[in-house]
Amino acid sequence: MRKIYSTAMVLVLLVGGAVSVANAQPKRDKAAEQKAMMDAMMKAGTPGDNHKRLDGMVGTWDTKVKMWMEPGAAPMESTGKAVNEWVLGGRWLQQKFDGTMMGAPFSGIGYTGYDNIRKSYVGTWMDSMSTGFMTSSGTGGDAKSWNFTAMSLDPMSGEPVSCEEKISWIDKDKHVFEMTCPDMDGNMYKMMEITYSRKK
Repeated sequence: MRKIYSTAMVLVLLVGGAVSVANAQPKRDKAAEQKAMMDAMMKAGTPGDNHKRLDGMVGTWDTKVKMWMEPGAAPMESTGKAVNEWVLGGRWLQQKFDGTMMGAPFSGIGYTGYDNIRKSYVGTWMDSMSTGFMTSSGTGGDAKSWNFTAMSLDPMSGEPVSCEEKISWIDKDKHVFEMTCPDMDGNMYKMMEITYSRKK
């Protein structure tokens, strides 16, 4: 009987202690938590100064494209037109590209923006030569050049391939895009160069 009594007392003390601890915890203010969450979402979704840095790319551009299939090869050259405009309330800069590639009609569409959460510029690219897409990210660089890292999948191996992208600002009416990718031996070389000249 004494053992039963002692066990019962222990249970009472444990339950009582748990209740006391629970009562000592501050009560959650769900309304305040929801407001904080909404404020964070609004801040993350609001375009800012980093988005405005992309304003210089808005417009219609004539393009001259050079593409090297392998290091040391003569470039394949073509021309095209790119139309860049803000979409989704100034959150994304959309580029629509039309031209030729390897003698065939070519079109592409890409989006570039600034992710307030990642604190990085991010981009996507899709075109008429692939069913996949390329993603890119970077900090935006300085006033003269921006550097990005891009990733897509190799069509032969299916493995991720990382390329380096650079945008060099010549002036407000001209900029040059360069892409450096690995060759078949894994050595990096300049694969593409696109000169954008603002259409007058």
